[in-house]
Amino acid sequence: MKFKFLELQENYAKILFEDTTPYFVNAIRRTMIADVPKMAIEDVTIYDNTSALFDEIIAHRLAMLPIPTYLDEVKGCEDCRIHYTLSKEGECTVYSGDLKAEDPRWNIKDKNIPIVRLLKNQRLILEAEAVLGTGKEHAKWQPVCGIGYKYYPEIEIDQEKCDLCMDCVNSCPRKLIEIKRNKVIVKNPEECTLCMSCVEACGRDAISVKGNPNKIIMQYETDGSLTAKEVFQEALNILYEKYDELEKKL
Repeated sequence: MKFKFLELQENYAKILFEDTTPYFVNAIRRTMIADVPKMAIEDVTIYDNTSALFDEIIAHRLAMLPIPTYLDEVKGCEDCRIHYTLSKEGECTVYSGDLKAEDPRWNIKDKNIPIVRLLKNQRLILEAEAVLGTGKEHAKWQPVCGIGYKYYPEIEIDQEKCDLCMDCVNSCPRKLIEIKRNKVIVKNPEECTLCMSCVEACGRDAISVKGNPNKIIMQYETDGSLTAKEVFQEALNILYEKYDELEKKL
């Protein structure tokens, strides 16, 4: 198997896998969702809450905040806990940036996630602790979202059959087909969604579109607790350990 990053940002990645199978790529996808660990708030002690939301709703919103996770420090440590405090009085909106960690390194990076709106003289005072977990236990420990993959689009155009009618050009929802020098060409084939609109629009059967199951594009986002590259690397490490254990048992 070979792979390369078609696009890599801090919280987003698009990866091209080659010489592989859908089963193995799906194993990577499921591992990223269920087995890559991250920190999330598990215990909340509320001392004063006169807001419009119940304590349980406040605790749930805190649990879904993306806690920055340094796996080299906390991986394998079941007793590692990050302590947070929050104390606010209205009139104001309580944001994720108001949650303060004992060590500033663990403060939430996205400081503008709203938790609750406080009216005049309303208060919210609490303590919270984050622990390490995985997505198979609860969604709050799931580091990725919007993860999916597709077969690599292979688009072939029979220039002899094509009469440059522009039907395929006009039908493509992503505007990937164009005519240059009296020839139909496809730009950025990786962006094709395999919708087959161009095939249906062509009345001369001059264009064919299919997905290659041995060449797959995966894309995903993270919630900010881990970078896109860290999640991918950790998923591969976990899979390697599982396959290595299986090989030894066999």
